[in-house]
Parts: sequence; structure tokens; C-alpha cells
Amino acid sequence: MNTSIRQNLLNILESLEEHVTLVAVSKTKSHEEILEAYEAGQRVFGENKVQEMTGKWEALPKDIEWHMIGHVQRNKVKYMASYVALIHGVDSLKLLQEIDKQAKKHNRVIPCLFQMHIAQETTKFGLNETELDELVQSGTLEELNHVEIKGLMGMATFTENKDQIRKEFQFLKSVFDRLLPKLPQLSILSMGMSGDYPIAIEEGSNMVRIGSSIFGERNYSQ
Repeated sequence: MNTSIRQNLLNILESLEEHVTLVAVSKTKSHEEILEAYEAGQRVFGENKVQEMTGKWEALPKDIEWHMIGHVQRNKVKYMASYVALIHGVDSLKLLQEIDKQAKKHNRVIPCLFQMHIAQETTKFGLNETELDELVQSGTLEELNHVEIKGLMGMATFTENKDQIRKEFQFLKSVFDRLLPKLPQLSILSMGMSGDYPIAIEEGSNMVRIGSSIFGERNYSQ
């Protein structure tokens, strides 16, 4: 067991302000590694594959809050609808409607974040500003009783250019602020990962998704 996981976690928690929620990104990590973070007090974990997350949900303590932080395929929603605590990556109305449908089967309201595409990279998913506005103004959200839009999520460009990263986070915060009068229930701005979370927090993030700074580099062989 890597004894540094606990120390890494405590160091990060110490650096975060109280209003910032830490999502420990546990994708590809073993049950033992997750339990080490759990035993150090961490309760919120993020995964990017539904089946992997479901296996961990079944095996690990039930007071863990599981966040789906990756791109979600509609046909996989049913596997997590009974337990997922927050879905970060809602990037289409069709996906939101599927989440609503599956949540209804479990008599739940599933909290969701709209994912916005703020990076210069075309490989990242997310809505652009026009698509988001159209979705919010369409009136469709009011018809979905089993999802609640709690905020926005975005990933900055993977670059050493801190000014560019800052501008992308500032843009997401400006969209969040602009939407607030229309969606007063918004409370979560999920932006910032291991490499850029201090900038994200400076620009208004209150939820950060940190993996490698807690668990070490990802194990790509799994």
C-alpha cells in the first residue's frame, strides 16, 4: 500500500478553502488505494467509466458519494441511476432525458452539471454557449422532474500557458453568473484538475477533480 496517498490527500485538503469540494479522481485505482483515501476522511470519488464505478460502488463502503466525471453514453445511464450522486458531463438534451427516464425508475432526482466546451482542443466534449442557451431557453428542463441542474463543469486546455487556462475558467464563470437568474438553483462550478486547480479556485471554482496529485500517476495498463 502506498502510504503517501493519505499524506497527499491531507496536503491538498489543507490547501483548499472550506467552500471547495474535493472530488478524488479514482479511475483505474484499486479498491485498496481508494480505501486508503477513504480512511483518511475522503468521501467523494470521481470515475469516468460507468461499469468500473458500479463495480466499486458495489464493493466499497456505502457512504461514498460517487461522481461520474467522464463522457456518458446514454445506454450506460441505467447502470448508475440507482446510486450516482452527481453527473458532471451532461452535454446534450438527449442524455439529460435519458438520465431523467432512468432516475424515475428509481424514484430519484439525479443532480447533474452541464459540461461546457471551454478548451481549444477539439477532443473534449461539451456544449458551446449557444447550445447551452438554447437548451435553457427551450422550456424542456421544466418537463424533467427527475434531474436537477446544479451547475456547470468544464475542462481547460492541457497547456503550460496559464493565461489561456485562466481565460477559459473566467469564461465558464461568466456563463455561470449569467445563467444564475434563469436557473437560481445553480450552486456548483466544477473546474480544475491536478495541474490547474489553484487557478480554477482563484477564478471561482467550488469543486475540483484531482487524481494524480492524490494517487500518483494513472496506471494505463488496466
